[in-house]
Amino acid sequence: MTESILQLLPFFFVALLYASVGHGGASGYLAVMALFGVEAGILRPTALGLNVLVSTLGTVAFFKEGHFRRHLFWPLIIAAVPMAYLGGGVHVDEGLFRKILGLALCFALARLFLPQRETVPARIAPRWQLLLAGAVMGFLSGLIGVGGGIFLTPLVILMRWGNAKTAAAISAPFILLNSLAGLAGLQPEWADFHGNFPGLAVTVLAGGLIGSIWGSRYANLWQIRWALGGVLAVAVLKLFFA
Repeated sequence: MTESILQLLPFFFVALLYASVGHGGASGYLAVMALFGVEAGILRPTALGLNVLVSTLGTVAFFKEGHFRRHLFWPLIIAAVPMAYLGGGVHVDEGLFRKILGLALCFALARLFLPQRETVPARIAPRWQLLLAGAVMGFLSGLIGVGGGIFLTPLVILMRWGNAKTAAAISAPFILLNSLAGLAGLQPEWADFHGNFPGLAVTVLAGGLIGSIWGSRYANLWQIRWALGGVLAVAVLKLFFA
């Protein structure tokens, strides 16, 4: 019993941290399962399934607090969902791809903490940029088994399409729909999920509820940035070493 609880705790804290920035936690779940030596074939279905649960909580929490911006969200998701479906059905050797992606996220992580005034007005995002970004992020998300928040949230902040809470508010439903599309592309059966998936589901829902409420209601913008930094750091470690 004690061993089972200790194995569930990392999932709880991953869900709490990721949900505070509107993410579902797939990168973190993949890292934890890799460290526990979980069979490779069940990593993506399990991570995406847990992602759906936690990102649903984030979608509701950030939407209720008024941070959602539909003019950013819809072009991104329209382009991302079909590409996430395609990416979920592609089976490739991901070693080199993961290293390149990890380097890109290192740049985003470093850029995230350079001095930047939160009072700077948001830029108007051209429609073609949103569509292109959505397509690329959707395909990458389906390919590696994540919802895309590790790409979308820093992109929104770095391009000044919105502040940290706006980024979180559009990332949560983006991740939710992308994860569903990725699962559809994988077409998993119940046997393809982790053997203790119900226990994992309850655990991440508890952590995700706490994190989404804190991030959407109580956290300030710099606290969100630091939380996002932690999320990206976990993602980078996972990509390089998992």
